[in-house]
Amino acid sequence: MNFNLQPILENDLVILKLLSENDFEELYSAASDPKVWEQHPNKNRWQREVFQNFFDGAIQSKGAFKIIDKQTNQVIGSSRFYDFDDKDSSILVGYTFYATSSWGKGINPSVKKLMFDYIFQFVDKIYLHVGAENVRSQIAVERLGCKKIKEEEVAYFGENPKLNFVYGIHKNDWFK
Repeated sequence: MNFNLQPILENDLVILKLLSENDFEELYSAASDPKVWEQHPNKNRWQREVFQNFFDGAIQSKGAFKIIDKQTNQVIGSSRFYDFDDKDSSILVGYTFYATSSWGKGINPSVKKLMFDYIFQFVDKIYLHVGAENVRSQIAVERLGCKKIKEEEVAYFGENPKLNFVYGIHKNDWFK
């Protein structure tokens, strides 16, 4: 892998920066609303001790970002690159969440555009895991042009396996 999994990415709405150990409180503030997790496979991730496990996994992934709203300068969520596969020329994008205050403002497509545009310089395919019950996220990734390609049990960092849909998009389709 000859690329940086945590570059600074920026557009008019957001800045994506390296997530560090010092970001726990700010990120937990964005994640502490149960509504954020209501459709997610792990619905109790809003609880501090459960979120701590999520945060530890994000730090260990070495591909996680904090997402900062440029208007408020507040941390409003997180996303990450993970599971780079050189042979398949692919990577996963996910573990994404946003504070409810940022919902409906075009943040997710804006963030995904930054991430996809960047990483497609180095890979041909992006995959995303989306919880089988997470209809909101399924619709969001389909709007990006991603297609459901299979279903599989996914064990998120330190959590029990849950049914997820796997979505994918090829570089050629993204840049059409």
